[in-house]
Amino acid sequence: MMNPWTQTVTAKVLGIGVLALLMTIPLWQVQSLVGERQQLRESAITQIAQGWGGSQVLGGPLLSVPTMQSVLMQENQPPQLRAGRENVLPDVLSMEVAMAVQTRRYGIYGVPVFVSTVKLDAVFRSQDLQQFRRASSAQWQGGKAELRLPIGDLRGLQEVGDLRINGKPARFDSSAANLGPWHDVVVPIDLDALGDQPIEVQISLRLAGTESLRLLPLARRTDVTMHAPWPDPSFVGAALPLEHRVDAGGFSARWHLLDLNRSFGQHWVDGSGDMGKALEASTFGVQLYQPVDVYQRNVRAGKYGLLFIAMTFVAFFLFEVLKRLRVHPVQYLLVGAALATFYVVLLALSEQIGFGMAYALAAAAVVGIVGGYAMAVLRARRAGLLLGGVLGLIYAMLYGLIAAEQYALLIGALVLLVTVALMMYLTRRIDWYAYVPTTAAPAAPAPPAAIMERS
Repeated sequence: MMNPWTQTVTAKVLGIGVLALLMTIPLWQVQSLVGERQQLRESAITQIAQGWGGSQVLGGPLLSVPTMQSVLMQENQPPQLRAGRENVLPDVLSMEVAMAVQTRRYGIYGVPVFVSTVKLDAVFRSQDLQQFRRASSAQWQGGKAELRLPIGDLRGLQEVGDLRINGKPARFDSSAANLGPWHDVVVPIDLDALGDQPIEVQISLRLAGTESLRLLPLARRTDVTMHAPWPDPSFVGAALPLEHRVDAGGFSARWHLLDLNRSFGQHWVDGSGDMGKALEASTFGVQLYQPVDVYQRNVRAGKYGLLFIAMTFVAFFLFEVLKRLRVHPVQYLLVGAALATFYVVLLALSEQIGFGMAYALAAAAVVGIVGGYAMAVLRARRAGLLLGGVLGLIYAMLYGLIAAEQYALLIGALVLLVTVALMMYLTRRIDWYAYVPTTAAPAAPAPPAAIMERS
């Protein structure tokens, strides 16, 4: 014999809650699908970067000098010579960067890539070289010194147009040397032959990369200007530009950094401290931001999935109770399946036509399906249209939450508060101990007077 309590309105509400929780399973599967598609996009970026150049890092030239030092290893033993290197940064570094940007595609995925034309001018003061040489505990091998230029991804180095040291042409050689995590190209330089002269370096090159270009402040004073025809730059790293302009035609920016703004000095010995982390922390530059990140927006939409499925179930329940109708649990599940399908359709369309249009089409399809199904289930055209309108309003609120990145929490909290208040108001007179109606309420009989008149 069936327990009467299971036929109460309270039991119905609890059952609907369980059904809503069951819908987290397909929602979780959709979120996993979004993550899988993100990984495919990252793979596409990697494929493009392999032939074009990845995220780039470029520094100014630094002077690397080999040294020899006498070290006493054990008592009563003659000292041994230990080889090392010391690095010296220029006094002034200026960089002019002009980026040409295009979008490369790998399948359905588009990635911004760039070719940057860079002009570098650096000056090493003779006073600095003499001071660091005298202060060193090791003997400099000035005749074997090198000028090194750190580059993040050498695959992107397309051309070295000009390289001059004190006005004389020179050329870079490949090298196994690294500055922190970055590879170096080097050019030999004889410090002993230069004597007390400063070292002036001019370099022009073309460097290709994908998505971002960061620079290293390898000088006592670093001045950088950069411009590119990309309307959505994201300035990243340890320093923001002093001046910048962004419009529909692109952006331009200017940085000015001092040695006081970084955590390493003008001179250091290889192997002293954790220079790799200090250098990485000092990078600055620009990322070619893509404002329509469909996967990020799909993830944010999915986070509100359970809330909006529950709100739709509540709307069906209110019609069921207030209009004395009956909706079967299987019908709730079908409605929930349609709502979960929205996120799959949204993901598939947004990869092809953009998030905004995909959201409108997916929402319109689900609203039409659920509204038409409600007409059949509730046997009332007006109820189906009203539920479709409520669902459309729910999707409009969801889009507002996705679009309002900084105010999403505030808007979501207000929507939730209003929804709870509205539910409390609409259910204030419901008898939660009452039985759920098995059929729609019968029509009221006509009064006897009316029957006599018709006869």
